[in-house]
Amino acid sequence: MATTLPPPSKRQRTATAEKARAQQDVDTIPDNLGSIRVQFLDQASGISAGPPVSVPVRDATVKNLELLLNTLQRNDASERIPYRFSYRSDSSDPTRLDNALDVSDDLYHSLLKPGLKTTEDSISLQYTPQAIFRVRAVSRCSSSIPGHGEAILATAFSPSSSSRLVTGSGDSTARIFDCDTGTPIHTLKGHTSWVLVVSWSPDDSTVATGSMDNTVRLWNPKTGESLGAPLKGHSKWTTSLAWEPYHLQTPGRPRLASSSKDSTVRVWDIVSKRIELVLSGHKGSVSCVRWGGTGKIYTCSHDKTVKIWNANDGTLAHTLSSHAHWVNHLALSTDFVLRTAYHDHTGHVPPTQEGKIAKAKERFDKAATISNEIVERLVTASDDFTMYLWEPSKTTKPLARLLGHQKQVNHVTFSADGLFIASSGWDNHVKLWNARDGKFIATLRGHVGPVYMTCFSPDSRLLVSGSKDTTLKVWEIRTAKLKEDLPGHQDEVYAVDWSPDGSKVASGGKDKAVRVWRH
Repeated sequence: MATTLPPPSKRQRTATAEKARAQQDVDTIPDNLGSIRVQFLDQASGISAGPPVSVPVRDATVKNLELLLNTLQRNDASERIPYRFSYRSDSSDPTRLDNALDVSDDLYHSLLKPGLKTTEDSISLQYTPQAIFRVRAVSRCSSSIPGHGEAILATAFSPSSSSRLVTGSGDSTARIFDCDTGTPIHTLKGHTSWVLVVSWSPDDSTVATGSMDNTVRLWNPKTGESLGAPLKGHSKWTTSLAWEPYHLQTPGRPRLASSSKDSTVRVWDIVSKRIELVLSGHKGSVSCVRWGGTGKIYTCSHDKTVKIWNANDGTLAHTLSSHAHWVNHLALSTDFVLRTAYHDHTGHVPPTQEGKIAKAKERFDKAATISNEIVERLVTASDDFTMYLWEPSKTTKPLARLLGHQKQVNHVTFSADGLFIASSGWDNHVKLWNARDGKFIATLRGHVGPVYMTCFSPDSRLLVSGSKDTTLKVWEIRTAKLKEDLPGHQDEVYAVDWSPDGSKVASGGKDKAVRVWRH
C-alpha cells in the first residue's frame, strides 16, 4: 500500500498562495510597453549620477536598477552597493523629501500602473545607499546568564563590540557581562535603589548608571570600580541619561546629561563631578533626554512639552507643544552614529585623538546630511496615542502627526540610516513609519501583550521587539513580516538592545536572567 502524503498545513497553504500571487505580479508586466528614460539623483546632494538612461519597462526592477547604477558609478563587482530608490512627485524642487514615493519592486507597479508617470516621461529617481554589510537575524538563545536578584530594567551593549554588555536591575546593582562566554565579569555595587538607566560613553571608556536613589554613578567597565563619588543633585529619581557626542566634547572633559522625575535636567562635568548646567523649565517629570550632534539638548516631559536647549550655556531655544498628554519618549535620527562615534562595522579605530574626533564628525555629517544640509530630526511618543515628527532647526511646528496606535505609545526609535521609525505601544502592536515624511508603512502584528521596547539592527533591515508576552520577535523591514519568533524568557521582557556590530541581541526582564541571542 502506497504511503499518502498528509494534507498541507495552513502555513504551507498560505506560503504557496503568496508565492503564486508574487509570481503573478511579476508576470503581469506587459511586454509591449517599450522603454522609459531614468535619471539617477543622489538624495543627499541632488547631484546626477550621469545622463538619463533608457531602461526597458519589463526589466526595470529594483535589482536591475541597482546593477545599472553601480555600473554608471563604475563600482567593481566586489564593491557593489545596495541602493534604495524613491521618486519625487515635485520635480521642480530636487531637495524636497516630503513627497517621495519608495520604489519597492519595479517601476511598472510603483509609477506606471498607478498613473503617476507614462513611458513618454523621463523619471528622476533619488537613490540612497543602504548598509554595505548585512546583519543576519538572530535565531537562537546562545546564553541565559543569571546573577541579578530582581528584574532587569535596562540593557546596553558597548559601542565598540558585542562582547561587553551592561545591565541595570531592581536589585540596586548594574552588571557587566562577557557575551562571548556568557559569564558575568563585574558587579557594579553602590546604588541603594533600583538602577533604572545604563549608558556607555561613546568612546567606550565609562559606564554611567542612573538610579531610583536620585544619584548618577560612573564606573570603569574594565575593572568594575566606581569612578569617584556619586553625582548628587537631583531630588527625585533619574529617568534618562545622554552623553555629549564625541565630536563635540572638549578632549578629556566629556559631559553627561541626566533627566529626572524632579522636572530638571542636569549637565555634569564627569571629571570634576560638578554640575555644569541645570536645565529647569519643565513643569512635570522629564521622561527622556537626548544630546544632539549639532550642540542641542532635547528633553520631553509629562508636562506635554518637548524643549530644546543650547548645550553651551543651558538657554532654552524652543518649546514644542503639540501633544495632549504625557510625552513618554523621544528619539533622534542620528542616535545610532552618536552612540557609536568613531566605531564602525570595519572595526578600524583611528590611533590619534584628532583622528577619532574627525571620524566621529565625518560619520555624523554623513548620517545627518540631506540635500547638502545637516538635518537632525526628532520623533516624540505620547500617552495621547500619537507621535509627532519634528525638524526643530527649521520650524517649531511638527512635520507630521503619526496616527494609528489605539493605546499609549511607549517607545519610539529611528533606524540606523535614519529612514525608518518604529513605534511600540500598549495596543500590542509595533508600527513602521517613513522617517522622511511620517507616512505610515505597516503594522507588525504578532505580540499578544504590550510591546515595551524595539531596536533596529545596525544595517536597518531588521527590527527586534520585546513584550509583556515574554517573547522577542525579529521583523524584516522590507516585507514587514515576522522573521523570527524568540521565546525563552519566563516573564515580561523590559529591555532589549542590538549590538552595534550586528552579531548579538541582548534582552532582560522580570525573570532576572540576561539572554543573549545570536544567529
